[in-house]
Amino acid sequence: MHKLTLLILISLSFDFFAQDYWFVRDTVKGSPKSAMAATSFQNIGLIIGGLDEFGFKRKMYSYSPFQDDWDEEVSLGGPSGDGLERGSSCAFTLYHENMQKAYVCLGQTPTVPYMKDLWEFNPQTETWSQKANFSGTPRRQAVCFTAANVAYVGTGEDASGLKKDFYAYDPESNSWTQVADFAGTARRDAVAFELNGYGFVGTGDDGTLKNDLWMYDFQSDTWIDKASFPGTPRAGAVAWGAFPVAYLGTGEDDSGAFKNDLYEYNYFLNAWVQRANMPAPGRKNAFAFYIDGVSYVGAGYNGVFLEDFWAYSGTAGINPLETITLQLFPNPVQHYLQIQSSEMMQQLRIFSMDGKQLFASLNQANELKLDVSQWPAGTYLFQSEIKGKKHVKTFVKCD
Repeated sequence: MHKLTLLILISLSFDFFAQDYWFVRDTVKGSPKSAMAATSFQNIGLIIGGLDEFGFKRKMYSYSPFQDDWDEEVSLGGPSGDGLERGSSCAFTLYHENMQKAYVCLGQTPTVPYMKDLWEFNPQTETWSQKANFSGTPRRQAVCFTAANVAYVGTGEDASGLKKDFYAYDPESNSWTQVADFAGTARRDAVAFELNGYGFVGTGDDGTLKNDLWMYDFQSDTWIDKASFPGTPRAGAVAWGAFPVAYLGTGEDDSGAFKNDLYEYNYFLNAWVQRANMPAPGRKNAFAFYIDGVSYVGAGYNGVFLEDFWAYSGTAGINPLETITLQLFPNPVQHYLQIQSSEMMQQLRIFSMDGKQLFASLNQANELKLDVSQWPAGTYLFQSEIKGKKHVKTFVKCD
């Protein structure tokens, strides 16, 4: 029943999604836990490590929205990874060697309170490999986001206290470069997300709980103060980008209350609006990821470790300043990709994530059916010009 419901929701129009809907999903596999690292990866969600009532973990689990099912994957570090159990780490996804790979860094282990290692997961070989160590001091409770296929990692807590420095990781050179310090106060347990190629960092704990929000422009290496989060100041929240909006919710506020609220940030308007509360107990140190127009939040801690898992659909993926509808389906696709637009498209192009152009058409059309059955599995960018503006969407080709 839940699987059918989710498949129907994914295919519905924005008019339906303009409201708030939460749906319970398959319980998180493994023990109830918190402080996991999470990322979306090849149209699935990944959670790695975390803390349960018995201690830190290194197991990795994947979630398929299309099957509403969790599977156990290769644990962090592989068969020889004993000692890599951890929580309060960072996870992100980058393209490297013509494929999407997952990365985990920093955190704390049962014996080492502050870590600086970086691990890369290869989905083709199902193996982990250690990469260049983080250039800053070992730390935990940091944040990360990606922009232009570079990961940015910063803030957190090290042996000397709270941090505000930031570093960029390039997977092609396997190297770290220090960038401009975060413009807010040094802190731990903040949140971060990406929108339109910009990184955003906010909330957290600097000795006082925060509700500020800052945007990072990697091209100018500068931070810009944005509209403050309107909920109560908090730490241990979750946040994720779903362009042109982002969501921030849960966490623990300065009264000690565990929160189940949710707020939506609009990139174009630089404004917040409250959305429907998560229909579950409040919590901190949950995980969240975003896949194909649907948001997911689960697990965490509120005096007990939690294992529930929820899907949320709101206004994600819709530009409120436009009335143009551009749809790519099915997504993921195996054979024929359908492209439909409410307005005439021109200069249609499709690129692989390494920049190779695989399709181009100068003909005008508002509908296109394209055979992609022979294309390699992976993520692709569709670009078109509609009413004088470029529009870009991603789709996944699966085997």
